[in-house]
Amino acid sequence: MSMSIVETQYGRVESVHANGLHAFLGVPFAAPPVGELRWRPPADPTPWGGVRRAVDFSAQSWQPVLEGMGPLQFAFNADRAERHEDCLYLNVWTPGLDNRKRPVLVWIHGGGFSGGTGGTPIYDGTALARRGDAVVVTINYRLGALGFVNLGEVTGGRVPATGNEGLLDQVKALEWVRDNIEAFGGDPGRVTIFGESAGGMSVGALMAFAPAAGLFHRAIPQSGACSTAQSVARAAQVAEGLLELAGVSVNASAAELLALDPDRLVEAGTAVSAKLGGAMVFQPCIDGVQLTDLPLDAVATGSADGVSVMVGAARDEWRLFTAMPGFPAPEDDAGLQQALAGRIDDPEAVISAYRSAREGRGEAADAATLYSAIETDRVFRIPAIRLGEALAARGRESFQYLFTWESPWEDGRLGSPHAIDIGFVFGTHALNPGSAEFFGSGEAADALAGHVQDAWLAFATDGDPRTDALEDWQPYAPETRATALFGDPVSVALDPWGEERAVWDGVNAGIGTL
Repeated sequence: MSMSIVETQYGRVESVHANGLHAFLGVPFAAPPVGELRWRPPADPTPWGGVRRAVDFSAQSWQPVLEGMGPLQFAFNADRAERHEDCLYLNVWTPGLDNRKRPVLVWIHGGGFSGGTGGTPIYDGTALARRGDAVVVTINYRLGALGFVNLGEVTGGRVPATGNEGLLDQVKALEWVRDNIEAFGGDPGRVTIFGESAGGMSVGALMAFAPAAGLFHRAIPQSGACSTAQSVARAAQVAEGLLELAGVSVNASAAELLALDPDRLVEAGTAVSAKLGGAMVFQPCIDGVQLTDLPLDAVATGSADGVSVMVGAARDEWRLFTAMPGFPAPEDDAGLQQALAGRIDDPEAVISAYRSAREGRGEAADAATLYSAIETDRVFRIPAIRLGEALAARGRESFQYLFTWESPWEDGRLGSPHAIDIGFVFGTHALNPGSAEFFGSGEAADALAGHVQDAWLAFATDGDPRTDALEDWQPYAPETRATALFGDPVSVALDPWGEERAVWDGVNAGIGTL
């Protein structure tokens, strides 16, 4: 073990070099967004003299303490992590501090735009960087009431927040990568952004976000694509509810709002989610300036032309949520129709079509199973397919995948759930007993991790994820709908679960919304 020093544009950073890899943790990419900088676009960090030690993860963005995470409690144990508004830091893993110009992968964490951190152990970039001779970066960004609340509308501009400050943090991190990553052995001309859940939705939003243009060259939205963003009217409703529950008036002065305790804001954010009945009331805002349209519509008119895309989901995403408190699965068809009412226009027809498709394949078709299948597709799989279709309509290549590997958690009752891909992308599937219980371990799991990492790394290298194991994986086209299936074994299928996919043809309302 030895120490390594790198010169960044803001000062020198020092960290550990061990087992052929350098890991720089807690590197500032923006000034602390505190005081007058709360709810403002991120500013440059203050340069420092001497050498700054970069051996520990930073505090995470202020967020609720997570409880009742069910199968994922091992991963998101935020109750034992420091929270602070001073959170805009990133982490870098690199095989060499040289001029090799390696591909760079920048991870945007998930957490419903209200939780998470780039320092979560299952996001450790060691295995991925080492396997592909690549540079891996994970980032923090402002969350919830501090990163995705449009206060400009309700305060008459006294607090000019657009609701996209969290996205601007992500842009600031990408600007840091552009300006500094070459000193860490990376290629600023080969930057891939990838993320899962709200991280995938962030990737999708950045594909349409004007300030992000030119800062990345490839994109991998995982279990979240370009269909999640809210109108200014909805964002204003959330902001009004937030201030009311925080005990302040929309007419309060900017000084009063800036003085609000962050814990009070986070508690109000949790309360407004419950009041408005939305699972994710904080999300990117279509402000008409920086984000001019729903990201999918922007991509359809060329906002992501020139960006290589690989996109996908897991087969049974929603089963993770029904295994958590607060997301009960319906017990009968009456409860199923009630659960879907307000989310889709004709629940009865959708339920009938899904039941027919599943029974035709000899699969379970009870109310709880159908609920998870429908919500999986509505929120995650269909948005991924719509992105592939939009790119194909523009003559742009993209690659589609579906995770089918099944979690062993509680005798496999989750199927292939939300977040199942993460441990295999990072090679952290057997990091500890909790991760092994969720992702799986052993020879088959290790082999899948190798296949997944090889595909992600190949894509980051030249925009083509095909490997020897997936040589038949063709770009996505409506005529064939080639889809890589990441299971045991890996394979390629044409239009998998096509009967269910066809149910959504022509349906736009409710797709990707939470």
